[in-house]
Amino acid sequence: MPKILVIEDEEVIQRVLKKILEAENYEVDAAYDGVEGIKKIKENDYDVVLCDIKMPKKDGLEVLEEAKKIKPDLPFVMISGHGDLPTAVESMRKGAYDYIEKPPDLNRLLTSLRNAQQMSTLVKENTRLKKKISKKYQMIGESEALKKVKDIIEKVAPTDSRVLIMGDNGTGKELVARWIHEKSKRAKKPFVEVNCAAIPSELIESELFGHVKGSFTGAYKDKKGKFELADGGTLFLDEIGDMSLSAQSKVLRALQENKISRVGSDKDIKVDVRIIAATNKDLKEEIKKGNFREDLYHRLAVIVIKVPSLDERKEDIPLLVKHFAKQIAEEQNMKPKKFTDAAIKKLQSYSWSGNIRELRNVVERLMILGGDEITEEDVINFSAKN
Repeated sequence: MPKILVIEDEEVIQRVLKKILEAENYEVDAAYDGVEGIKKIKENDYDVVLCDIKMPKKDGLEVLEEAKKIKPDLPFVMISGHGDLPTAVESMRKGAYDYIEKPPDLNRLLTSLRNAQQMSTLVKENTRLKKKISKKYQMIGESEALKKVKDIIEKVAPTDSRVLIMGDNGTGKELVARWIHEKSKRAKKPFVEVNCAAIPSELIESELFGHVKGSFTGAYKDKKGKFELADGGTLFLDEIGDMSLSAQSKVLRALQENKISRVGSDKDIKVDVRIIAATNKDLKEEIKKGNFREDLYHRLAVIVIKVPSLDERKEDIPLLVKHFAKQIAEEQNMKPKKFTDAAIKKLQSYSWSGNIRELRNVVERLMILGGDEITEEDVINFSAKN
């Protein structure tokens, strides 16, 4: 049941509003002035606030302004018997969802509250999903090697500097890229990922820059590329060491001029994109072999982050195992299982060529095949590391 706070100093009007709203299946709380209203907002969770403007102690505009600092996403519908255009404009400028004059038209009031409540529900759901996404991309560990990576992220994320992330497969390069985006001023804009190794060389340019209808066989309509889709946000070029030289040339131009052109078109399109690239290759060696452009390397490698292998941070394995065990139990609807100290030590004794990805696979295998408590014997029998 949606919960509404009515802040209204006139007792008769407050009683009438409360009765109407409860008849519409709202849970209604009430306050007689702005000071009491702010106190209730701090102490409770509401879906929407219906607030009078002219009140003693603290007027409605002051309540609105103060409440937005406490709970920025809480929608306000303002009502006033002294309606005028400047007051309405000021309330909307301060963040009100709607402004209604007294005596309110009942249909309009209920419609406004219903829409405000729906918006509140959507905002809460988006916040929940974002937290869920952020949780999915946590960087687990307290080792010195990982702390160094986290420190660099904290420093580079607020800037627009390009970042090159280097590390073996499975070390978590995408996690680093996502955290840089999440902590940047572009966090509310798109994070667009391109796996350069997974796209055939003849299609990579269309994927990155888009194409116009008829530019090649199969181009049945105009298509935006990843640069355009990431406009205002972050473009993550994963496995950039596998990108064709032709595509490298166009990426270089996009970085130099902040504009691209779709395949089959000579029209320039301005883009505002932060580039984060990643590779498991030694790009300096690739440059010597003629496989990678040196000028592009220097454009990308403003900040270089080397992600440590799991073998370089084995002290993080206990935390990672605990994290993966909980995550897998939730995903598979399984009973949570504890790993014994001996089991953890056995896992730490192994070499992890597949890094974090391999460890997660092993934990999942042990959760499925092991006993109620995962022992060293389970690790020996089911880890496939012996």
